[in-house]
Amino acid sequence: MRYLEVTAVLLLALAGMGMQGSIAQTAHTHQHQFSGAEHWAAVFDDPSRDAWQKPHEVIQALQLAPDSLVADIGSGTGYFSARLAHFVPKGRVYGVDIEPDMVKYLAERAKREQLPNLTAVSGAPDDPRLPGKVDLVLMVDVYHHLGDRDRYLRKLRGSLKPGGRVAIIDFDQRTQMGPPKGERVAPETVRSELEKAGYVLSKQHDFLPDQYFMVFRAR
Repeated sequence: MRYLEVTAVLLLALAGMGMQGSIAQTAHTHQHQFSGAEHWAAVFDDPSRDAWQKPHEVIQALQLAPDSLVADIGSGTGYFSARLAHFVPKGRVYGVDIEPDMVKYLAERAKREQLPNLTAVSGAPDDPRLPGKVDLVLMVDVYHHLGDRDRYLRKLRGSLKPGGRVAIIDFDQRTQMGPPKGERVAPETVRSELEKAGYVLSKQHDFLPDQYFMVFRAR
């Protein structure tokens, strides 16, 4: 799994919204080392992203308790992580990324925005390296980058509390945004793979214009 490629996906998505500016748009973007998190934060956290990503609605739909423990895998500069921290004031959010500059930026953002319950975690391509078990794992535009998905998902179950959930948001085939259509994973495939790995679909939301949003529980 290469979280760096999540950055490339967001670049393509934002470019599709007409936000080219200084965004790299070359074919090898997914191989780029995305250091310089201050620059990418201006891209990823641009308010115009809210129109199609609908972060507030996404988090509300997750129905998190104030003391929930949440892992945002592929957190980047903290677009979701920082918001989640506000929703779980008595809990904790682990923002996981494998790009050192992103991890450093998120740790500094947590201090700057006075979010003591937000912890930046340096993950590995095949292991989020969570410090403890969580109630929810959120993966936004990450699933299609998993390598051995069956192995990863089975391993991930060990990081969930009893009844823990995994929420997956990714680009569907309808939109021109996101990765090449040949690289996308259909929601039917996601459901099949999660069920094979020991999860059951508990909810499916359809309010995102360009992405599917599925929530699974570990059996």
